[in-house]
Amino acid sequence: MSVSTRDALLKSAEIHLRTKGYAAFSYADLAEEIGIRKASIHHHFPTKENLGEALIRQYGDLFMEKLASLDDMHADPVVRLREYSLLFLASVNDRLLPLCGALAAEMAALPESLQILGRELLAQQLAWIEQQLVLAAPMHGWAPSKPANECARMLLSALEGASFIDWALGPSADPLAAFNHILATLA
Repeated sequence: MSVSTRDALLKSAEIHLRTKGYAAFSYADLAEEIGIRKASIHHHFPTKENLGEALIRQYGDLFMEKLASLDDMHADPVVRLREYSLLFLASVNDRLLPLCGALAAEMAALPESLQILGRELLAQQLAWIEQQLVLAAPMHGWAPSKPANECARMLLSALEGASFIDWALGPSADPLAAFNHILATLA
């Protein structure tokens, strides 16, 4: 199995996880989709848990690279936050749940290692959002009535929640409305 096949397996697993959930797909699904035998999958990922761990780590690394890129590209933390929200919009447009949301929906049923990785990924995003809010306050003269960590949770909740509602009901006219409203109230 080549590296490109391994990457294809990770991508396929990601799409299944973000559209059906972790419990709803199997190695048989991946083997059929990629066009390989199940035994070939076990060569690189002996268990589904191993596959899930690799998937979450890879996704997390790429997502954190995107956040670092936003930090590098934009001096204004508010612009960074707005660009961050567009990552969720891209998922909505692709009819994919955010990975963190998909993991959170099945948290109690996930293997412990995936629970830990899912929580870490959420915590990393919350920490990044909080950092942007802390930087934005003096730059924009904000005096939020709530601590930055609570505001970060509200912003992430708005994005994750809107993703789930759009997933269930179809795309809304403005999936970022709640996020943008909360961000505006911080000013």
